[in-house]
Amino acid sequence: MNAPLDLASLVGFLGTACIIGAYAYLTFHNAPNPFILHGTNLTGAGFFTVSLLVHTNWASRALEGFWATIAVLGLAKATPAWLAKRRASQSQNE
Repeated sequence: MNAPLDLASLVGFLGTACIIGAYAYLTFHNAPNPFILHGTNLTGAGFFTVSLLVHTNWASRALEGFWATIAVLGLAKATPAWLAKRRASQSQNE
């Protein structure tokens, strides 16, 4: 493989770093914040998808679609618990 390292590839590497960083965060923290975990995964999937729009790889594009969907569902699942905790904290402070 002798492809140039262009801007799209660099954006893809940034996405890869986000996804690997989120996985490391999940692995090494006892109680990971779901917003950090899923938000970083979603950001990584977005960056990687931008790269895949230039350098098409259909299997990787499908994987990133699933990765982004799982991240969005994780964020949606975490939001009600966060809102309830926030409301409880506000009511205790009143």
